[in-house]
Amino acid sequence: MEHSQQNQTLTTAASQLSTPSPVVLPQEKLPKSNLRRQLDDLLYGSIAGMVGKFVEYPFDTIKVRLQTQPLDRPYFNGPWHCFKCTIKQEGLRGLFTGMASPMVGSMVENAALFVGYRQVQRLIREYSATAEERVAMSQMAEANLPPLSLPQLVLAGTASGAMASFVLTPVELVKCKLQVQLAESTGAAIAGNQNTTTRSIRYRGPMHVISYTLKNQGLSGFYRGYLATLIREAGGGAFWFGVYEYACAVMMRRRNTTNKKDLSAAELMLAGGLGGAGYNLSFYPVDVIKSHMQTDQELLGSARPRSFIQTTREVYAGAGIKGFYRGCGITVARSLPTSAIIFLTYETLSDYFG
Repeated sequence: MEHSQQNQTLTTAASQLSTPSPVVLPQEKLPKSNLRRQLDDLLYGSIAGMVGKFVEYPFDTIKVRLQTQPLDRPYFNGPWHCFKCTIKQEGLRGLFTGMASPMVGSMVENAALFVGYRQVQRLIREYSATAEERVAMSQMAEANLPPLSLPQLVLAGTASGAMASFVLTPVELVKCKLQVQLAESTGAAIAGNQNTTTRSIRYRGPMHVISYTLKNQGLSGFYRGYLATLIREAGGGAFWFGVYEYACAVMMRRRNTTNKKDLSAAELMLAGGLGGAGYNLSFYPVDVIKSHMQTDQELLGSARPRSFIQTTREVYAGAGIKGFYRGCGITVARSLPTSAIIFLTYETLSDYFG
């Protein structure tokens, strides 16, 4: 009996050894839900916007001061002169005046841009697909989704820019009011006349601008220049994303790949920088008009806002075509590193955590 039990035990052990253990295959990563993708884009876009704004802001201060100086008696000869005068009169801190509001705004803006860009792409795919294709795409990882054409990507960029303009207009208004206030003081010091300003209000910071605007003009006061911002962001979004995607496509063809993950950091930065330059060159005159519309009260002492057409006529009457391109060089220069960093940060975070 005992011998029989031993034989049974050995037989069982031998059968266990001879039976191959099951092979555990790695499970395919489940596609993220649409909500999860939106939350990821909110986070990655916010971080990218924060990093980009810190690099960009000194250039932006110079740009706004050049754009909004008096047309008949400009304070500054050019970007370098404006930079030197700002450092001399206000120190390095003057280049970062009023950055808190734009920093938050840049985080919100870039989050809105990237969320909108992805969601519009999703809508385009769904609209152009059959019912069976939509079901199949819902089970696919994002990297396996069918690519969109360049015109479709440009359309997605246009729509995302238009959506972002609603958030960006109040942020730009606060930023411009603070920047031109110090520019006026610096210009007066250069002219040797401390009484050249007719300003009735001196802002102490972003919160003072917000409270003053809300008290005196209501919520509508935050949307001075909205039409100009909408045109700039919608058209600029088309160029920002369109040029970036085109540059990436060219570099992917050269590498014989269809995945952006195969591009180097330098290539992503180059594509992003080109996108930023395209954005600013394409709609810069509209940006000048926007800056003037948002600082009417500070520069002209006018409580009644000028229309888009009226502002355009007055800028042209005061300085001709050149008036629409003041500060364009410094703006394009700032957009190269800023957009390069924004796209690199976003793509890196998406790749690492995606």
